[in-house]
Amino acid sequence: MPAIEVRQLCKRYGTNTAVDDLTFHVGDGEVYALLGENGAGKTTTVELLEGFRPATAGEVRVLGVDPATGGRDFRDRIGIVLQSSGVESEFTVREVIELYGSSYRRRRPVDELVELVGLEDKVDDRVGSLSGGQRRRIDLALGIVGYPDLLFLDEPTTGFDPSARRRFWELIEALSGQGTTVLLTTHYLDEAEHLADRVGVLAAGRLIAEGTPDDLKALAGGTAISFMAPEQMPTAAAVATFAELLGAEPRVSGRLVEVTVERPTAAVHRLAGWALDAGVELESLTVGRASLEDVYLGLTGSAHGVAAGPTRNEEAP
Repeated sequence: MPAIEVRQLCKRYGTNTAVDDLTFHVGDGEVYALLGENGAGKTTTVELLEGFRPATAGEVRVLGVDPATGGRDFRDRIGIVLQSSGVESEFTVREVIELYGSSYRRRRPVDELVELVGLEDKVDDRVGSLSGGQRRRIDLALGIVGYPDLLFLDEPTTGFDPSARRRFWELIEALSGQGTTVLLTTHYLDEAEHLADRVGVLAAGRLIAEGTPDDLKALAGGTAISFMAPEQMPTAAAVATFAELLGAEPRVSGRLVEVTVERPTAAVHRLAGWALDAGVELESLTVGRASLEDVYLGLTGSAHGVAAGPTRNEEAP
């Protein structure tokens, strides 16, 4: 039986549809990443799965039960890391973990937990004295204090430095290896590509693509080329110049130019010839397989302009 099973799920607020006929499943022990732009319906979906919002229509089963009526036994088997939390700033890290841990029948020892999340040297410091990234680690600690069978992670590494993110990835991989199912939302595409067994992409509350990271990257086809445009080159000029030169519409962000082409050898030859003739150096030139980010931008770019519903940080009726 899947850890999560969703069939034709809908959530409406008046005339606004936040989740629209959504169907997917997450296997037992799987890491599933739910991706989408702000307002795509990710957080509303997660809240429905956690039992914090009632569905308008459709069916949800999480760990075999309806999360809206699962009760204490259901709560005892899940862990939740919200986008932000209101952990009491006057408590020490140890006190917060002991307080929240008391809600679970089984709980990890404090010393084991702070070592897992990298707060062993802060365990007796007050929460209010910690940095934003360190407070985020407390959120993670509280999410796994009860040995959850299913862990919900909503933008879990916001505020983490690169070292902390890598350590978090290792922790999630270890938990998954021990059989914990993970549902992850993130805006870091490399995080999803690294951690997820499968990825679902939401737009306007609908699932527009799903598969393993490799499956989704295969949708893009072609080869990705990226480089830095010459300084002072206007964005409009860069788009026009490189679209004509490479035969494909580029994405330009600041000086960064990214484009996916079908014939990379010929495209790079034309690009290098143009740069030599212009007397410019193409900084950070890379050629490689299309990334999950390339696929994601292509999918969500085609879905612009469709309204979506409120998230945890937006007011809902």
